[in-house]
Amino acid sequence: MTIVRNEDGTLIVPVPEERHHDEEDAAVAEFAATVPTTRLLHPGEGGYDEALVQWDLQQNPDRAPAVSTPSGRQEAMALVHTVAESPKHDVGAAIEGIDDPEASGEALRHVLVGGVHAVEDFAAEVAKVEGGAPLPAHEATKIIGEVLTELDS
Repeated sequence: MTIVRNEDGTLIVPVPEERHHDEEDAAVAEFAATVPTTRLLHPGEGGYDEALVQWDLQQNPDRAPAVSTPSGRQEAMALVHTVAESPKHDVGAAIEGIDDPEASGEALRHVLVGGVHAVEDFAAEVAKVEGGAPLPAHEATKIIGEVLTELDS
């Protein structure tokens, strides 16, 4: 099963099946049938960042590992700031305003691979460079997911 990203940024992720020692036991089989096979994760929830990385890899499994360049990171910071400050949260318009969308996407993928602390550090860096208060990590992660979705479409 694959990870599904919803319009609101939530992710539907598969839940690994628990292992049972005695598959013949009727009670175990009955219990296994009631265990959910998926879970809904919201931005900021434990496991969300890791699931978003896996979702991104699903979109293009042959993609090389993300590499962040200084210019890509600068544009990525400006992009995240623009989307966060946009009253309509217009990701498409923000992407049109940058010179190298591919480098920005790679920089954002690089941030995601680093996990929650990398996202927190990135949000703090965006605030320092672009101005304003740092975004909470879950909001930054959600924006990164929206940008990557738009870039991959």
